[in-house]
Amino acid sequence: MTDSASMMGALDARVSRREGRREFFRSALGGAAVAAAGVATLGVVSAAQAQSVTPVTDADILNFALNLEYLEAQFYSYAANDTGLPAALLTGTGAVGTVTPGRRAGFTDPVVAQYAREIAADEAAHVQFLRTTLGSSAIAMPSIDLGVSKDSAFSRAAQAAGLVPAGTAFDPYATDESFLLAAFIFEDVGVTAYKGASPLLSSNAYVDAAAGILAAEAFHAGLIRNALYQKGLATPSLRTSTDAIAKARDTLDGAQLLEQGVSNQTRTITNADATTTSVEYANLVPTDGNAITFSRSAGQVLGIVYLNATAGTTAGGFFPAGVNGTIKASAA
Repeated sequence: MTDSASMMGALDARVSRREGRREFFRSALGGAAVAAAGVATLGVVSAAQAQSVTPVTDADILNFALNLEYLEAQFYSYAANDTGLPAALLTGTGAVGTVTPGRRAGFTDPVVAQYAREIAADEAAHVQFLRTTLGSSAIAMPSIDLGVSKDSAFSRAAQAAGLVPAGTAFDPYATDESFLLAAFIFEDVGVTAYKGASPLLSSNAYVDAAAGILAAEAFHAGLIRNALYQKGLATPSLRTSTDAIAKARDTLDGAQLLEQGVSNQTRTITNADATTTSVEYANLVPTDGNAITFSRSAGQVLGIVYLNATAGTTAGGFFPAGVNGTIKASAA
């Protein structure tokens, strides 16, 4: 989802998801250290080393999530309501960033328009909830790029995925289909980010809250994937576009090649007479062989939203000046 030079950071497909979870801690402080709170369980560094590192707190993890919620909430708010979040939801620790704004999407399908309105309300509520939960520790909104120029984050992502030619603008607000594809860029990432972070929280109350938001984000992702699948029945290129976006994300997060679009999959089933049959099925839920959705570390998520696979990247893409809080750097 950026130029070819910055998309070469994908790791070997055999890297385990457990290592991805450990990477959350390594990347949390710029990739330099493992959180002391998680050392005994994860066994990554010695006890002596653990004493010399700054622990990543539950507040750090929730603030990382708040960055993503700011991004999603602003996107859906502009697409559904033609306006961004109110100023009262933007303040916090650090300077308030600016938004390169979007606009109301040109919806012609009332179902997609209703999806956008519901998700916009949910994401704004997530921002409010996390800010209230974090209290005075809540970060301010960082600068966010939701524009439509040929050099905008959306356009660069679409160019890298092959949705539009190089140097061409992609307008996520132009049509129902372009809105859905833009939403697809975010939604799967949010689900995998919360799944990766939830087990790392120490407070049961925070775990419960994160699990609840994870469930909401999963419903959102399912809505978007279902809408793209249905529209893809009449316009097959929509399905292949989701495959291209998924492939581009895989080049940016350094994880196993587990990303999936919504194109039909095939499965071999054994019949009662021991013969086999190959059948097609929809792929509305991206999972592994156990039907479990995979996780991403903070560093992997940042590689995607920064649109840069280079480890240690601290700004770019949808966050031109980087995210706010302690957890800032991508990890290839």
